[in-house]
Amino acid sequence: RRETARLSLQRLVADGRIHPARIEEVVTKTRTQLEQHIVEIGERTVIDLKVHGLAKEMVRLVGKMRYRSSYGQNLLKHSREVANLSALMAAELGLNKKQIQKAKRAGLLHDIGKVSDEESEMSHAILGMKLAEKFKEKPDICNAIGAHHDEIEMAYIISPIVQACDAISGARPGARREILESYLQRIKDLETLALGYEGVEKAY
Repeated sequence: RRETARLSLQRLVADGRIHPARIEEVVTKTRTQLEQHIVEIGERTVIDLKVHGLAKEMVRLVGKMRYRSSYGQNLLKHSREVANLSALMAAELGLNKKQIQKAKRAGLLHDIGKVSDEESEMSHAILGMKLAEKFKEKPDICNAIGAHHDEIEMAYIISPIVQACDAISGARPGARREILESYLQRIKDLETLALGYEGVEKAY
Protein backbone atom coordinates (compact mmCIF):
# COMPACT_ATOMS: atom_id res chain seq x y z
CA ARG A 1 0.00 0.00 0.00
CA ARG A 2 2.85 2.38 0.85
CA GLU A 3 4.56 1.68 -2.48
CA THR A 4 1.25 2.20 -4.37
CA ALA A 5 0.81 5.55 -2.57
CA ARG A 6 4.43 6.61 -3.22
CA LEU A 7 4.33 5.82 -6.95
CA SER A 8 0.86 7.37 -7.37
CA LEU A 9 1.96 10.61 -5.69
CA GLN A 10 5.07 10.79 -7.87
CA ARG A 11 2.99 10.38 -11.03
CA LEU A 12 0.32 12.87 -9.93
CA VAL A 13 2.86 15.55 -8.98
CA ALA A 14 4.77 15.06 -12.25
CA ASP A 15 1.52 15.22 -14.23
CA GLY A 16 0.11 18.24 -12.36
CA ARG A 17 -3.55 17.23 -12.82
CA ILE A 18 -4.63 16.46 -9.27
CA HIS A 19 -8.38 15.94 -8.83
CA PRO A 20 -10.45 13.04 -7.41
CA ALA A 21 -11.15 11.27 -10.74
CA ARG A 22 -7.48 11.53 -11.82
CA ILE A 23 -6.24 10.29 -8.41
CA GLU A 24 -8.51 7.24 -8.64
CA GLU A 25 -7.34 6.52 -12.20
CA VAL A 26 -3.64 6.79 -11.30
CA VAL A 27 -3.99 4.66 -8.13
CA THR A 28 -5.82 1.89 -10.04
CA LYS A 29 -3.22 1.89 -12.82
CA THR A 30 -0.33 1.94 -10.32
CA ARG A 31 -1.84 -0.92 -8.28
CA THR A 32 -2.17 -3.08 -11.42
CA GLN A 33 1.42 -2.35 -12.52
CA LEU A 34 2.75 -3.01 -9.02
CA GLU A 35 0.95 -6.37 -8.86
CA GLN A 36 2.62 -7.37 -12.14
CA HIS A 37 5.99 -6.19 -10.80
CA ILE A 38 5.49 -8.22 -7.58
CA VAL A 39 4.86 -11.39 -9.61
CA GLU A 40 7.99 -10.70 -11.71
CA ILE A 41 10.10 -10.26 -8.53
CA GLY A 42 8.75 -13.54 -7.16
CA GLU A 43 9.47 -15.37 -10.43
CA ARG A 44 13.02 -13.95 -10.62
CA THR A 45 13.68 -14.94 -7.01
CA VAL A 46 12.59 -18.58 -7.36
CA ILE A 47 14.55 -18.88 -10.63
CA ASP A 48 17.69 -17.39 -8.99
CA LEU A 49 17.42 -19.76 -6.03
CA LYS A 50 16.39 -22.75 -8.20
CA VAL A 51 13.28 -23.33 -6.08
CA HIS A 52 10.92 -25.13 -8.44
CA GLY A 53 7.24 -26.04 -8.41
CA LEU A 54 5.90 -23.30 -6.14
CA ALA A 55 2.21 -22.47 -6.53
CA LYS A 56 1.58 -19.19 -8.41
CA GLU A 57 0.15 -17.55 -5.31
CA MET A 58 3.22 -18.50 -3.27
CA VAL A 59 5.46 -17.00 -5.99
CA ARG A 60 3.41 -13.78 -5.76
CA LEU A 61 3.81 -13.70 -1.97
CA VAL A 62 7.58 -14.16 -2.34
CA GLY A 63 7.58 -11.09 -4.62
CA LYS A 64 5.47 -9.20 -2.10
CA MET A 65 8.26 -9.66 0.48
CA ARG A 66 10.24 -7.02 -1.44
CA TYR A 67 7.88 -4.37 0.00
CA ARG A 68 7.92 -5.54 3.63
CA SER A 69 10.58 -5.01 6.28
CA SER A 70 11.06 -6.40 9.76
CA TYR A 71 13.09 -4.34 12.30
CA GLY A 72 14.51 -2.38 9.36
CA GLN A 73 15.61 -5.56 7.52
CA ASN A 74 14.11 -6.10 4.05
CA LEU A 75 12.05 -9.30 4.20
CA LEU A 76 12.95 -10.58 0.73
CA LYS A 77 16.71 -10.09 1.32
CA HIS A 78 16.37 -11.79 4.71
CA SER A 79 14.43 -14.74 3.23
CA ARG A 80 16.93 -15.19 0.40
CA GLU A 81 19.75 -15.10 2.95
CA VAL A 82 18.01 -17.70 5.15
CA ALA A 83 17.40 -19.90 2.08
CA ASN A 84 21.09 -19.85 1.09
CA LEU A 85 22.33 -20.30 4.67
CA SER A 86 19.91 -23.22 5.19
CA ALA A 87 21.19 -24.97 2.06
CA LEU A 88 24.81 -24.42 3.17
CA MET A 89 24.14 -25.70 6.68
CA ALA A 90 22.26 -28.75 5.36
CA ALA A 91 25.19 -29.54 3.06
CA GLU A 92 27.72 -29.13 5.91
CA LEU A 93 25.65 -31.54 8.02
CA GLY A 94 25.88 -34.14 5.26
CA LEU A 95 22.23 -34.13 4.19
CA ASN A 96 21.42 -35.43 0.71
CA LYS A 97 20.66 -33.17 -2.29
CA LYS A 98 16.90 -33.50 -1.88
CA GLN A 99 17.06 -32.41 1.77
CA ILE A 100 19.42 -29.54 0.89
CA GLN A 101 16.87 -28.27 -1.67
CA LYS A 102 14.08 -28.65 0.88
CA ALA A 103 16.08 -26.69 3.47
CA LYS A 104 16.56 -23.90 0.91
CA ARG A 105 12.85 -23.92 0.00
CA ALA A 106 11.77 -23.80 3.66
CA GLY A 107 14.29 -21.00 4.32
CA LEU A 108 12.82 -18.91 1.52
CA LEU A 109 9.24 -19.49 2.72
CA HIS A 110 9.76 -19.33 6.50
CA ASP A 111 8.36 -15.76 6.83
CA ILE A 112 5.68 -16.05 4.12
CA GLY A 113 2.99 -15.51 6.78
CA LYS A 114 4.16 -11.89 7.17
CA VAL A 115 2.90 -11.02 3.67
CA SER A 116 -0.38 -12.96 3.72
CA ASP A 117 -3.38 -11.18 2.20
CA GLU A 118 -5.55 -12.57 5.01
CA GLU A 119 -6.18 -10.66 8.23
CA SER A 120 -5.48 -13.12 11.03
CA GLU A 121 -4.86 -13.30 14.77
CA MET A 122 -2.38 -16.13 14.20
CA SER A 123 1.37 -15.57 14.46
CA HIS A 124 3.23 -15.22 11.16
CA ALA A 125 4.88 -18.65 11.61
CA ILE A 126 1.57 -20.50 12.05
CA LEU A 127 -0.13 -18.46 9.33
CA GLY A 128 2.79 -19.22 7.00
CA MET A 129 2.47 -22.93 7.80
CA LYS A 130 -1.28 -22.82 7.02
CA LEU A 131 -0.55 -21.08 3.69
CA ALA A 132 2.07 -23.70 2.83
CA GLU A 133 -0.40 -26.49 3.64
CA LYS A 134 -3.09 -24.78 1.55
CA PHE A 135 -0.77 -24.63 -1.48
CA LYS A 136 0.28 -28.29 -1.10
CA GLU A 137 3.81 -27.88 0.25
CA LYS A 138 5.34 -31.05 1.74
CA PRO A 139 4.85 -31.73 5.50
CA ASP A 140 8.55 -31.11 6.31
CA ILE A 141 8.44 -27.67 4.61
CA CYS A 142 5.24 -26.79 6.50
CA ASN A 143 6.75 -27.95 9.79
CA ALA A 144 9.94 -25.90 9.28
CA ILE A 145 7.83 -22.77 8.63
CA GLY A 146 5.54 -23.33 11.62
CA ALA A 147 8.31 -24.31 14.03
CA HIS A 148 10.89 -21.58 13.38
CA HIS A 149 9.75 -19.69 16.51
CA ASP A 150 9.12 -22.86 18.57
CA GLU A 151 5.33 -22.51 18.36
CA ILE A 152 4.96 -26.12 17.25
CA GLU A 153 7.24 -29.10 17.79
CA MET A 154 10.03 -29.67 15.27
CA ALA A 155 9.44 -32.96 13.48
CA TYR A 156 12.01 -32.91 10.66
CA ILE A 157 15.76 -32.35 10.34
CA ILE A 158 15.33 -29.19 8.24
CA SER A 159 13.26 -27.43 10.95
CA PRO A 160 16.14 -26.62 13.37
CA ILE A 161 18.33 -25.72 10.37
CA VAL A 162 15.84 -23.05 9.21
CA GLN A 163 15.42 -21.76 12.77
CA ALA A 164 19.20 -21.43 13.26
CA CYS A 165 19.70 -19.71 9.89
CA ASP A 166 16.83 -17.30 10.59
CA ALA A 167 18.58 -16.33 13.84
CA ILE A 168 21.95 -15.94 12.08
CA SER A 169 20.48 -13.67 9.39
CA GLY A 170 18.65 -11.50 11.91
CA ALA A 171 21.53 -11.24 14.38
CA ARG A 172 24.45 -10.37 12.10
CA PRO A 173 25.82 -6.82 12.61
CA GLY A 174 23.96 -4.29 10.48
CA ALA A 175 21.06 -6.60 9.58
CA ARG A 176 18.47 -5.01 11.84
CA ARG A 177 18.09 -1.55 13.27
CA GLU A 178 18.57 -2.33 16.98
CA ILE A 179 21.35 -4.86 16.21
CA LEU A 180 23.21 -2.16 14.25
CA GLU A 181 22.85 0.33 17.12
CA SER A 182 24.12 -2.15 19.73
CA TYR A 183 26.95 -3.20 17.39
CA LEU A 184 28.08 0.41 16.89
CA GLN A 185 27.95 0.96 20.65
CA ARG A 186 30.07 -2.16 21.19
CA ILE A 187 32.67 -0.87 18.68
CA LYS A 188 32.78 2.49 20.53
CA ASP A 189 33.19 0.70 23.88
CA LEU A 190 36.05 -1.41 22.48
CA GLU A 191 37.75 1.70 21.05
CA THR A 192 37.45 3.47 24.41
CA LEU A 193 38.87 0.39 26.14
CA ALA A 194 41.76 0.20 23.63
CA LEU A 195 42.57 3.89 24.17
CA GLY A 196 42.53 3.28 27.92
CA TYR A 197 45.04 0.43 27.60
CA GLU A 198 47.22 2.60 25.34
CA GLY A 199 47.33 5.28 28.04
CA VAL A 200 48.28 2.73 30.71
CA GLU A 201 51.09 1.33 28.49
CA LYS A 202 52.51 4.84 27.93
CA ALA A 203 52.47 5.52 31.67
CA TYR A 204 54.69 2.48 32.18
